[in-house]
Amino acid sequence: MHTLNSLVFLKKIISPFLLLLLLVAQFSLAQNNGLSLDKVEPPHWWIGMEQEELQLLVYAKDIGEASIKINDPGVEVIKITPGKSNNYLFIDLVIKRQARAGTVFLQFFKEDRRILTHPYELKKRLKDKNDYLGFNHTDAIYLITPDRFANGNPANDSFDTLTETGINRQNDYARHGGDIAGITAHLDYIADLGFTALWSSPLLINDMPEQSYHGYAITDLYRVDPRFGSLEEYKELANAAQEKGIKLIMDQVANHCGLNHWWMKDLPFADWVNFQEGFEKKQPIITSNHRRTTNQDQYASNYDKALMSQGWFVPQMPDLNQQNPFLATYLIQNSIWWIETLQLGGIRQDTYPYPDKDFMGKWAKAIRTEYPNFSIVGEEWSYNPLLIAYWQDGKKNKDGYRSYLSHSMDFALQKAIQNGLTNKESWDKGLIEIYEALANDFTYADPKRLMAFLDNHDMDRAFTQYREDPSLLKMALATLLSLPRVPQLYYGTEILMDNTAKPHDHGLIRTDFPGGWKEDPINAFKNFGLSKDQTSLKSFLRILLNHRKESPAILEGETLHFAPFDGVYVLFRLHPQENLILVINKNMQPVEIDLNRFSELDFKGIEFQNIIGKEKFIWKNHIKLSRQGAYLYTDQF
Repeated sequence: MHTLNSLVFLKKIISPFLLLLLLVAQFSLAQNNGLSLDKVEPPHWWIGMEQEELQLLVYAKDIGEASIKINDPGVEVIKITPGKSNNYLFIDLVIKRQARAGTVFLQFFKEDRRILTHPYELKKRLKDKNDYLGFNHTDAIYLITPDRFANGNPANDSFDTLTETGINRQNDYARHGGDIAGITAHLDYIADLGFTALWSSPLLINDMPEQSYHGYAITDLYRVDPRFGSLEEYKELANAAQEKGIKLIMDQVANHCGLNHWWMKDLPFADWVNFQEGFEKKQPIITSNHRRTTNQDQYASNYDKALMSQGWFVPQMPDLNQQNPFLATYLIQNSIWWIETLQLGGIRQDTYPYPDKDFMGKWAKAIRTEYPNFSIVGEEWSYNPLLIAYWQDGKKNKDGYRSYLSHSMDFALQKAIQNGLTNKESWDKGLIEIYEALANDFTYADPKRLMAFLDNHDMDRAFTQYREDPSLLKMALATLLSLPRVPQLYYGTEILMDNTAKPHDHGLIRTDFPGGWKEDPINAFKNFGLSKDQTSLKSFLRILLNHRKESPAILEGETLHFAPFDGVYVLFRLHPQENLILVINKNMQPVEIDLNRFSELDFKGIEFQNIIGKEKFIWKNHIKLSRQGAYLYTDQF
């Protein structure tokens, strides 16, 4: 009677929805007799998905002995599979077309006695699958290492419940406190520069004892690292970015996890990770030989192939066995869950050639089937265009392999631009290296679906690569942003951040962005304390990026280039609505270019304006370049 009176009172003071939640909670507690599930993954799902099947991973003590029932006409249990560990149960469901959004109840039984009831939410999708628009060649991507960008919420810097605690900005390999709130607070800065997409290195939890800041040793694939913020803050970042016309790209890792991942203490099957038996016997870890060419090499031995894909990336990162069908499904569903949860604009997949390549094809196909207009870029760190091209969907590979991967990363072009601008001019060195790199575009299914860049979080910063010469860096940026590619820049390039003091040092490469912390004496977000060269480079980049956004020549034009001569390289992007000319001049002294060399273009009498300096010239017989540098001319101004 007391409970009834309480409920009558509650009806008067709280909403019917909250009352329903209260009743569900009371119902669950009564049914479960204090029992609970440690993990149900995915933690929720959606109705109306292209793929009707869903497989739940359930983790709890001795749950493998249970059976399950769901009394809902829209959801059918088709199979349950206990793990080798008795603490796992895998439940295969069908979410039927008639299923409705709401809560279904998973009822667990042992010996015909119900032991636990778990509410599981099926949500309504926020938008149609065709409305998930991935990044493409019209975008420009800003890459961030979140721990080093901006500390928007110092209250989340450290948690005593995690293995690595505290922050130390004097230690390049410790955590510094950057977070999701810091990124969200500076979206205007990113948009103003002219970027239309944002790629952050992983924001999921890395509960590792050291170097947890980098994000690639994930210890729970469904949990945001609290030192970066909450899932709600991640959603807020995605929504705020979308409102500013910025697509959010999530960095994911299918190849490995962190050694402290929650399942490593109680693996569900004997083959969940590669070389698992040796790991469980505490034998020395077998690491990958990193011979990525074994994926394409028709002469490669089975030994080398297996060691490449099955060896652990490093001893702290267990290598996941994607040939285990339950793990394969888990990884596919996890990616889809994050796309749907954050309304993503793309995925960047780390260490793409390392996992089982047949699985990676199935993974990418599953995502692109669910989201036809979505984009995925894979990291293939190779300077050989043939290896890069192999992974791009549409490539007719000799072995018949199809990756379904929309984009590849163009490491070959990165190296060619660096060498072209820093090597002394000769018959086969210097600008000819850029020219011949672009000549390799015939091997790609679509060069516009390559992500091109000057640097990233794993290599020397661009300013260091270009000998701390602002002129060389401007030439590199002008080249990158004029080509038929998806350009990506690393945070801080716009203000000449470098790691020259420690070449190849990852901690210094991932330097704190000045102004991201209240105590910083320099604030690059507000242009406070920057040098003349830094201010000039930022202005240069802003002009190029914002012109590129509206340039039909760069976005959709045909490409034509001429072999370099006398330290000068000229490339044209041609479109009925705009002609754009890129001139790269490595000469320190003024030079005069005979325009008759380019007579096939029939530009006589057309007026062009430099996008940067705004000086104009009419195309006649020659043009004089007064200085070393990059010149970008357009006939639309």
